[in-house]
Amino acid sequence: HDRPYKSFSDVIEGKEGRSRENLLGKRVDYSGRSVIVVGPSLPLHQCGLPREIAIELFQAFVIRGLIRRHFAPNLRAAKSLIRDKEPIVWEVLKGVMQGHPVPLNRAPTLH
Repeated sequence: HDRPYKSFSDVIEGKEGRSRENLLGKRVDYSGRSVIVVGPSLPLHQCGLPREIAIELFQAFVIRGLIRRHFAPNLRAAKSLIRDKEPIVWEVLKGVMQGHPVPLNRAPTLH
């Protein structure tokens, strides 16, 4: 084979190194990133969450709620209700979110 050998330090260092690829760049399930903006109608201790992000984060719980409350007979039907943005989906989502607080993190900005 014509590929040069890589030393251990080559494997773990640099932009394509293992430490950067696996430790710093891992995706995390049930998480999201967005921009925080002013919500004049919200109390100081609350943060609004757009419906589209909320439904993505809580989709598994909403599906379970739709099936348990007999709004959908199965997974496919529940996903169809979500995709079609049926009003019952937002009702179930609201109930789900009451029992699942959303932790927020704002990294300090560097100026």
